[in-house]
Amino acid sequence: MVNIMLNGRPKIHVIHMQHFSFKFTTSSSQKHAKKMLFQLIRHFHKGPVCRAAESSLLAKLRKKTGYTIANCKKALEMHNNDSEQAEAWLNEQAQAMGWAKATKLAGRTALQGLVAVKFDKGHGALVELNCETDFVAKNDKFHKMIEDATIACYKFAHTHLTAKGPITKMELDSEQLGNLPAEGGKKLSETLALFIGSVGENAVLRRAECWKANSSDIKISAYTHPAPTVSSDYSAGKYGALLAYKQPNDVEDIGKQLCQHIVGMAPKKIGNKEIDKPAKDADDEQALIFQEYLLDPSYTVEEILEEHKVQIIDYVRFSCGEVIEANMPGVEKQPLDTVQTLQ
Repeated sequence: MVNIMLNGRPKIHVIHMQHFSFKFTTSSSQKHAKKMLFQLIRHFHKGPVCRAAESSLLAKLRKKTGYTIANCKKALEMHNNDSEQAEAWLNEQAQAMGWAKATKLAGRTALQGLVAVKFDKGHGALVELNCETDFVAKNDKFHKMIEDATIACYKFAHTHLTAKGPITKMELDSEQLGNLPAEGGKKLSETLALFIGSVGENAVLRRAECWKANSSDIKISAYTHPAPTVSSDYSAGKYGALLAYKQPNDVEDIGKQLCQHIVGMAPKKIGNKEIDKPAKDADDEQALIFQEYLLDPSYTVEEILEEHKVQIIDYVRFSCGEVIEANMPGVEKQPLDTVQTLQ
């Protein structure tokens, strides 16, 4: 019970608020009494415990979504501190803003970013995602975006319907990449719109390679640079390579090392010792087999291949932001609807 005296006299009007009873006048000082009551209520509402709870909700929502503190605070206020509804509203707003920003920012140059790979012995995916600044490329949300895109392409690589030759290869352009299914039933283009809405910077799903080996004696390996600290079937960096090759199982597998060489030395073709001739200057050599082996320049790649009984079937190398040739030789391009995709 809280008794408040007005003009030195007790009053008879009672207002109940949860566990508190307040006695005020019923006459001319009622408005003044109510004002005092609201100030008291505001004091409890803005007390340390309540502020700490609101701050915790705000911090969790900010960390989970990556959106600005102002937007997270607005979302919580609009949805009575219901974090799930607030998150859903933020995502809707970000997606709507993302589509608008994607259209508005489409003309802005986006040559920063990452390339990523995911592979197993019989399948491989190599993807490039671009943004405007290296600062955004280091963002956790950017890393999540390219990982989602690479996983989608990796699943896509498992579902080619037609086997042609030793390996089936498929190049995906920006539009085809955007149409691939991502997590939660969304398309990659929708996930990208969420990302654009959250960072306010242009981003482009630029290209991808999806490979599938069509026989058990053909292996696929991949590599990105800088190399991850822990070896994994997924990694991302500024450069990447996919390699298809044959090598007996009883010999040390050097697929990863050859991918490292391809990333570091950027050969233009495999080369044919019956037709091609080595360059006069080793630094100008563009045929893979005649290049000095990156991991041991005292050997040529051809000598390493012979020593480890390796036959290279094909390879592809991505450098983030490089000029893309209009048509990549030897890569099949077809509509996505001709290929099944995993859900």
